[in-house]
Amino acid sequence: MNQHAIDEILSQPLSQELLARDLTRLAFVALDGTPRSIPIGFTWNGSQIVMCTAKNARKLPALRRNPAVALTIDTETHPPKVLLIRGQTELDAVDGIPEEYFQWNGTYEMTPEQRAEWEAGVRSLYDGMVRVVVTPTWAKLIDFENTLPTAIEELMRQQKGRQQA
Repeated sequence: MNQHAIDEILSQPLSQELLARDLTRLAFVALDGTPRSIPIGFTWNGSQIVMCTAKNARKLPALRRNPAVALTIDTETHPPKVLLIRGQTELDAVDGIPEEYFQWNGTYEMTPEQRAEWEAGVRSLYDGMVRVVVTPTWAKLIDFENTLPTAIEELMRQQKGRQQA
């Protein structure tokens, strides 16, 4: 998929709405060769998905071995709104807590006192983190109104062909 097509999908209002959410599902291949899919907080910086994790997270050796990942960002409503992204991860170990970690956590409802307590707890727990950065190489937006999963689109074309025959 070329960059123009990716940018076109990711710039759509619904994509932007989904990219403003806090949680994605990150799929990758574990060291034992089996698939994994985990929920993880993220932020969108306009061109990349940024996730932060502990320096000792078990996913990191797997991502170093095979940086190819898939992300799903979706809604809990019906019909679901789904943004699918594929890309390659870049791992960036940092001292302290990356600002992105506080950004994605910033949309949860906390009183100022709760927020201050939470941030102090985070700062005392981590001496550093790893930024997991994904640059999209493929994207698809599914809203079940204007866009559908590819298999459903194919079935609808077949159905239309049968009806016209």
